[in-house]
Amino acid sequence: MKVLSVVGARPQFVKLAPVAEALGDAGVEHVIVHTGQHYDPELSDVFFADLRIPAPDVHLAVGSGSHGAQTGAMLGPLESVMAEQRPDWVLVYGDTNSTLAAALAAVKIHVPLAHLEAGLRSFNRRMPEEHNRVLTDHAADLLLAPTQVAVDHLAAEGLAARTELVGDVMTDVCFRVRDAVLAAGTRAPGAPDGDHVVATLHRAENTDDSARLAAIVEALAALPVPVLLLAHPRLRAKAAEHGIALDRGSIVVADPLPYHEMVAAVLGASGVVTDSGGLQKEAYLLGRPCTTLRTETEWVETLEGEWNMLVPTIAELARLDEIVLRGAGASPQATPYGAGDAARRVAAVLQERRP
Repeated sequence: MKVLSVVGARPQFVKLAPVAEALGDAGVEHVIVHTGQHYDPELSDVFFADLRIPAPDVHLAVGSGSHGAQTGAMLGPLESVMAEQRPDWVLVYGDTNSTLAAALAAVKIHVPLAHLEAGLRSFNRRMPEEHNRVLTDHAADLLLAPTQVAVDHLAAEGLAARTELVGDVMTDVCFRVRDAVLAAGTRAPGAPDGDHVVATLHRAENTDDSARLAAIVEALAALPVPVLLLAHPRLRAKAAEHGIALDRGSIVVADPLPYHEMVAAVLGASGVVTDSGGLQKEAYLLGRPCTTLRTETEWVETLEGEWNMLVPTIAELARLDEIVLRGAGASPQATPYGAGDAARRVAAVLQERRP
């Protein structure tokens, strides 16, 4: 059996790592296509090295652009690669422009399509990611759902027959890296001594609105503990465009980290502030309270016991210190994301349901 994986952004590289290993262990031929959606080495190449993912067989190097331009730039090259490889499955990950482009390319030339992390819903139609994931789910032949909530969403949309609950592959890699970091005593470079929080910020709804971005930065700068702000290129560019200084007050600006160091940073912090879907879940898995600067989350399980709390409006930023420093969740965590064997299950289901 041949599986062609299409990835292009940091969260997808993390998900790819355990899947690539599981497919290799199962004797599956695996072709990796990197669209180049994240072209910065700190968001791309370093993850392949850090997570020991095989080098991409194909690199499209599409780079940045508007949603339409970027998605369109991927379509033709992806179709050509799929037509040449003729895999048994095209496997797409998550909810990026790379996900949707690969889904469209596959269904247009009748190559079976599987979607890993299917069934997530924010129910916020202003989010490009929401359209990407919904369109991909309805195009796919096989929906690999990470949680029971995701399974229920797919069933409500009439997609139960195509759905398999496999667990969350992010759990696999997060637990593995957590154990290695703890064993080695790894410390994130640039992490402040003593109590501090880790922050990331990159979504358009937070960075494109100058008033909202200024309010968020001001609230972070006013926190009574140091804030290690891992500044995504988009954040740096938008802050410069809006004339907003990031390096002030409590904020310590640093570059994005390789995955092992990111896990070390979260483990070394008392909490996380983010608008990233992946980091919300990583914080939950690593037992650190998360504050999410969004109106909703796809990972609704993290909200139980206030392990994750939403800060949807500028007005609520006034009490960010109280929210961020609230401490650990009010109740013990459940295990909605599985025990760390999701990738093995993915490989098995792809073989079982091979067209």
